[in-house]
Order: sequence, then C-alpha cells, then structure tokens
Amino acid sequence: MSAEVSVSIERDADIVTARHEGRQLAAAAGFSSADQTIIALAISEITRNIVSYAQCGKLTLSRMDEGGRRGILIVAQDDGPGIPDIDLAMRDGYSTAGSLGVGLPGARRVMDEFELVSAPGKGTTVTMKKWLR
Repeated sequence: MSAEVSVSIERDADIVTARHEGRQLAAAAGFSSADQTIIALAISEITRNIVSYAQCGKLTLSRMDEGGRRGILIVAQDDGPGIPDIDLAMRDGYSTAGSLGVGLPGARRVMDEFELVSAPGKGTTVTMKKWLR
C-alpha cells in the first residue's frame, strides 16, 4: 500500500471508502485493531461533516515518521462555508444540524493531535495525528 492516499469526499459512499483506506493504512503502519477502529471513527466524523456542510472536499491519509515515532496523518480539507465559531463547534453537544454534536470533539478526543482551521467563506481544514504506541 502507498504511504499516501487521497479520497474525494462528496457523498456517503466516500465516507465508507475513506474509513476503509484509513484502516488499511493504519494496519500497514502497524496499528492494533483497536487503534484502526479509532482512526476509522475519527475519519468518519470528519468526512461526515464535509458531506453535510461543505458538500465536497478531500481527505489525505499518510504515514508519518518523525523523531523516531511512527504514525498516521489525516488531513481533511473543504472549500465550504467555514465555521464561524470554532470554540463553540468544539463543545460537546453543540450542533447546527440537530445531531448529537459529538463529531468534532469526539474526533479530537480519540486522536493524539488535532487542529482545526476555519473561517466563514474560506472552508475548513482538520489535521489529525495518531502515533503508534
């Protein structure tokens, strides 16, 4: 398997593909089944937001090797409407779509590193890292 995979995100089926690719890359990098599931969960939450709010975007998955540590890097990008209040969006229970509001905060909790950059009218980029233990 390649050390980097990109998946276009436009519809629900792409979320399934992104989860599958994430699991494959995580397995090839040596992650346990439990960590593969956690990575797939985070990918699902982030890509669901792309489909729901931005309609289209891209997910890039790649292996990392930094300072003797190995891991997986997940970057989700879209050119959607952006998030006007990031702090509010990162609160458990907050949702503009009537959902449970666990997507972004849930993904942040299960990953080792999480960064969200967004501005109204400029789109959103979520960068997540999970390190091999």
